[in-house]
Amino acid sequence: MNKKIMYIITILSTAVLLFLDQIAKYLAVLHLKGQAAIPIIKNVFELQYLENQGAAFGIMQGKKTFFVIGTLIFLVIVGILYHNIPLTKRFTPIRIVAVLIIAGAIGNMIDRVVHQYVIDFFYFKLINFPIFNVADIYVVVACILFILLMLFYYKEEELGQIFPFMKSKKAEE
Repeated sequence: MNKKIMYIITILSTAVLLFLDQIAKYLAVLHLKGQAAIPIIKNVFELQYLENQGAAFGIMQGKKTFFVIGTLIFLVIVGILYHNIPLTKRFTPIRIVAVLIIAGAIGNMIDRVVHQYVIDFFYFKLINFPIFNVADIYVVVACILFILLMLFYYKEEELGQIFPFMKSKKAEE
């Protein structure tokens, strides 16, 4: 598969994930805003509307500019690394990770720019976990997959093809 087709697939996949995130947030505003929490599993999981101006656990409230600039820098770095990923099937999992991270980052950035806050609505009441959204799920799943891929799937030499700073000393000799 050539790079042009791969980029088209990446853009379309990201767009679909963004659409799902934004639709979920729209539905949260429509059905949850101003309403009492809706229990899905009593005392375990509920839908609860929250306008989050910060990050997880309520940290960095009101730092919109920081989050937007940080997200843009992060997206540029991910884009550069994505460009380095070889066009073989072996590297499809890391491409999926990149798409999930990009979609999650853009999804929450859209909220910050348009609304001045991120719309969150999933709440694990049982463990008092911070309220989160679909974009957050993308990022968390991507991070878990990334760690698993780095630990168990890719070899150091392969990672050097994506991350120039990881080139092994053996490859340089």
